[in-house]
Amino acid sequence: MPVIKILPHPEYCPQGAEISAPAGTSICEAMLEHNINIEHACEMSCACTTCHVLVRQGFDSLNEAEEGEEDLLDRAWGLEPQSRLSCQAILAQENLTVEIPKYSINHAKENH
Repeated sequence: MPVIKILPHPEYCPQGAEISAPAGTSICEAMLEHNINIEHACEMSCACTTCHVLVRQGFDSLNEAEEGEEDLLDRAWGLEPQSRLSCQAILAQENLTVEIPKYSINHAKENH
């Protein structure tokens, strides 16, 4: 099973973590199954960018991003060449290192 190393994030994973999940699982599903409660406002239906992550290692082992994901990523904050929607990025056999961006475009979460 591939291992996903999640870099520290002040809200979702302050200490960082290493989790494992079977190939064929999305990064988002793997994190949620290990109590890393990353935002996923559209319930993993590829309709928002709240589950945006940066894949620092292992990016090329993931499934190729489809056009709908690419279009949504264009609206994500902090977009980089290694950006993926974690609900659409499917694990293969290679280990990954993932960073959860500090900022999200989830307006429902903002404290007004």
